[in-house]
Amino acid sequence: MAPVLRTLNWLRASARRYRWVVWCTMALAYIIVFFHRLAAGVVREDLAAAFGISGTAFGNLASMYFYSYMVMQIPVGMLADSLGSRITVSAGIFLCGAGSLIFGLAPSIGWAYMGRFIVGIGASTVFVCMLKMLSVWYSEKEFATMSGVTTLIGNFGGLIAQTPLALMVGLFTWRTTFAGIGVLSFIVAGVCLFLIRNRPAEMGFAPVSSGGSEESVSARDLMPALKAALRSKGIWPATALGALFSGAQLAFTGAWGVPWLVDVYGLSRNEASAIVSLVVVGAMTGGVMIGKLSDMVGARRWPLILAGSLNVAAWSVIAFWGSGMPPLVILKPTLFMMGIFSMAMVLCIAVTKETNDPRYTGVALSVLNMGFFVGIAAYPPAMGAIIDLLQGYPPAIQYRGALALCLVGAVAGLALAFRVPETHCRNITVIPHEGPAGGIHLNP
Repeated sequence: MAPVLRTLNWLRASARRYRWVVWCTMALAYIIVFFHRLAAGVVREDLAAAFGISGTAFGNLASMYFYSYMVMQIPVGMLADSLGSRITVSAGIFLCGAGSLIFGLAPSIGWAYMGRFIVGIGASTVFVCMLKMLSVWYSEKEFATMSGVTTLIGNFGGLIAQTPLALMVGLFTWRTTFAGIGVLSFIVAGVCLFLIRNRPAEMGFAPVSSGGSEESVSARDLMPALKAALRSKGIWPATALGALFSGAQLAFTGAWGVPWLVDVYGLSRNEASAIVSLVVVGAMTGGVMIGKLSDMVGARRWPLILAGSLNVAAWSVIAFWGSGMPPLVILKPTLFMMGIFSMAMVLCIAVTKETNDPRYTGVALSVLNMGFFVGIAAYPPAMGAIIDLLQGYPPAIQYRGALALCLVGAVAGLALAFRVPETHCRNITVIPHEGPAGGIHLNP
């Protein structure tokens, strides 16, 4: 125990050391969030056997997480700016645990819906709070890169929700697996409460970033901050683009990718989940790669257009090569590439931060993330409805119709990339010089 305490004291001696404690703790919570986000697709057959649900009903069950996540985004942004990340994330991960237990022990489909909904409420707290934390514990020139690293680590949860989850379900049943994840979530909630700090000042450190704010926001400021975010120059094209790109990718990895490979290619669930994992690995790579490229070149728009173009190319191959059944030798690298370039959405996060008042980063990013999840929630049931509509046709045609929807979304997202404002990797609401008192001035 003594070596652990000595190490913790050493970390607490410097803001640039302790910020990694805060980030790693929140990243652990984000892994749980991502696990739940993508877990439904692997247990589709088990859920159908347990509750007798159709494709549309399964899509809605998968989306219950996204519905509650989406509704909670603006309240979570307000909590991040006022109450702070520590309490908000700790309470959220505790709710994740409770919802996972309810889902695993559900005696009926109604209870399963409820459990998934509660998991979404809890999971909704983590990402916006992580971005708020990055804005105050890291410099502006590190923000896009660290956003990409954050998505990389979160996607480990997505990897766990593929082949490892399939293996765990085979060994322990889906019910026991989700109940166990619930208990683990309770432990992680306690760790978050113990280690997370909202800002360097709480540890006695000087501010690290000029792009975030060390100020606590009062409740009366939150509604004006929300109105300002809704009027922000860059938020709507960035939000719609992120919703289209991340919605298509997550609908594939979290709901329909495994069933497509099982029904069309005749693969086993374990084989299919291993292939879908390539998308997750691509997303882990792409978040860091695209964020680092943008920070290095000092631009947001042209890297976004480049990544969007390659995302369209990948979806074109997936949906139409071989009449909706590309050879596996082509499909595997294409899925990996789709995962990489769908992560262009990390630049939408950076643009939103850089086109809004630093004091209200949490509120602005919550508006963005809510928009993301409109798309994420809409894709699974829409794809399920297309598959149900094409019943009677061969499976390849049914799924090609659903995958074509993802391609249309990618094309629309690429068009929106040209509308995203260029910030040159700095907050454009801040005048880049000091005033008479030596403080940073905000544009009116």
